[in-house]
Amino acid sequence: MRCRMTLHFLGAITASFTLAQSHTAGSFEDGGDTLVSAMMLFLGNEEKVYILDKAEGNAAQVDGRPAWSAVYDIATRQAEVMSECTSLTAPTFGGNGAIGPGGNISDITYPGNPYQGQFDTIYQDYDGTKAIRVLSPCTSSQDMSSPECQWFDNASLLSMQKQRWYSAAEPLGDGSIAIIGGFVNGGYVNRNYPNVDPATEGGAAEPTYEFYPSKGEAQVMNFMVKTSGLNSYALTYLMPSGKMLVQANYSTMLWDPLTNTETDLPDMPGQIIRVYPASGASAMLPLTPKNNWTPSVLFCGGSNMTDFQWGNYSWPFADTWMIPASEKCHQITPEPTDNSAVDYVEDDDMLEGRTMGQFIALPDQTMLLVNGGVNGTAGYSERTLDTVLYGDMPLGMSLASGPVGTPAIYNPNAPAGQRWSRAGFQTSSIARLYHSSALLLPDASVLIAGSNPNVDFSATIRPSPQNVPKTISYGGDPFDITVPSSSYSGSANDAAGNTTVMLIRPGWTTHGMNMGQRSMQLNNTYTVNNNGSITLHVAQAPPNSNLMQPGPALLFVVMSGIPSNGTMVIVGNGQFGTQPTSAVSLLPASVRRDGASGSGSGSNSSSGNSSTSSQQNNAAALNTGPVI
Repeated sequence: MRCRMTLHFLGAITASFTLAQSHTAGSFEDGGDTLVSAMMLFLGNEEKVYILDKAEGNAAQVDGRPAWSAVYDIATRQAEVMSECTSLTAPTFGGNGAIGPGGNISDITYPGNPYQGQFDTIYQDYDGTKAIRVLSPCTSSQDMSSPECQWFDNASLLSMQKQRWYSAAEPLGDGSIAIIGGFVNGGYVNRNYPNVDPATEGGAAEPTYEFYPSKGEAQVMNFMVKTSGLNSYALTYLMPSGKMLVQANYSTMLWDPLTNTETDLPDMPGQIIRVYPASGASAMLPLTPKNNWTPSVLFCGGSNMTDFQWGNYSWPFADTWMIPASEKCHQITPEPTDNSAVDYVEDDDMLEGRTMGQFIALPDQTMLLVNGGVNGTAGYSERTLDTVLYGDMPLGMSLASGPVGTPAIYNPNAPAGQRWSRAGFQTSSIARLYHSSALLLPDASVLIAGSNPNVDFSATIRPSPQNVPKTISYGGDPFDITVPSSSYSGSANDAAGNTTVMLIRPGWTTHGMNMGQRSMQLNNTYTVNNNGSITLHVAQAPPNSNLMQPGPALLFVVMSGIPSNGTMVIVGNGQFGTQPTSAVSLLPASVRRDGASGSGSGSNSSSGNSSTSSQQNNAAALNTGPVI
């Protein structure tokens, strides 16, 4: 499943809008290429959309390394790459550590690093876990290459107090921003399992809040402890009183950011999870004179998986892509003006269950719902508790399935039972799953982009082994093959543990037969190197020429089910006659990057040797695992 860089315009819903460009209501149009995967979008001004991606191996380049940021001109539908130096997971705040190929977090401390953290020498990005990035959007009349049109991204001069990944950010009435919670450095859900340390999860969870500009030291938010594990990207909405509705896990509260006072509100009905990675759609409904500008918040979709199924930092404990997303919707009015009791009210069901759906408020007071899938959750993984081999994952790294290509409209002013419609909408053929985005444009059309449920840009990633020998003997000393870090995505440890070396003779084919065709796996162990490369220690063929007869064959390195290009080798001595044989040499033990060793008794392609038990993963494992 490759990175989606194509943009779509969805035509304005109401034909009476005055449009800067001509659109057909309900239709999809080709919006061009974003150059980087559009994990995030924001409108800089009436002319420009700014696009942000995570650090990954995009084909577009800037400053001699992959680009992760672009600016898109609405009128011309053309994008230009931009430069920023840290791995982004929010438009302005926080992110990952320094990411290299395959999503691996670098452990290199760079001398003089202005970001006071890690640095990846391949992607040339810095630790972004404390970063605050500032941008002054430019217009078409300005030189986009000038410094004032670029990101200010220097954590040594401007940074948060705490490391934050997938934190919430909500502006307050004075223009400052509350920054809430998050992971320290990434994962699937924000906890170990079992959850014995709900406050910090061994140092990997961040239960505090702080402000930008700063209003003092970061303080613990008890709600982040209460909702431990399922509180990434907590859903936040400022209320008329200055208090904030905060929803995470299945809990809800009103929070006073001036006094850090929490007032519990009713739980989400059915314990449906709407925060990441359940990723239900949520939005504040239009504030109008009719409702006396009283905020109501709508939550739709998400997942009601069991506590066990959510798993831990590393992966879910269920095959999520087989679990239907919720179709339920609920409203809540946190500060009613009629003194009525605060509670959730069930609204019309969606037209299908949906995870990763996104609401877009339209000028006609309706809400457009786009993107997402009917099964599973956001996030990606190389395995689950039940499906332990990446090669057995049916949809690559995606933890969702069943893309929903047809938008829907929710009309809050329609009678109950009649609020959802998809009449007049085309269906997009592009899957918009994890890391998709949508944005209302000034001409009332909607820009839809993104989708990359993978750890890295994966259009052409396949193993590229180096130092493959020209000959294979029957027994004898093992040989080493080097696999560079650009050959895989995800954890280096998992990639090494799910690697096999195959000898295949294609044979001579005629009449539906391949005479002489034969396939043999060679035993191997591995060493995971600090730079993310993997050294495979490979045994020669077994000392019996009847198992794989002498002659030419193709040698493949297969990583998580993805083969390299085959290298032609000669098995045996290349001559007719009895083939020389030698005793089988003992392979060295496998060495993982975190220091754990394998058995050294042969192939380590089975899950038992390839990864740490899901029950034992802890905060330290985050520094070697994939970034989600």
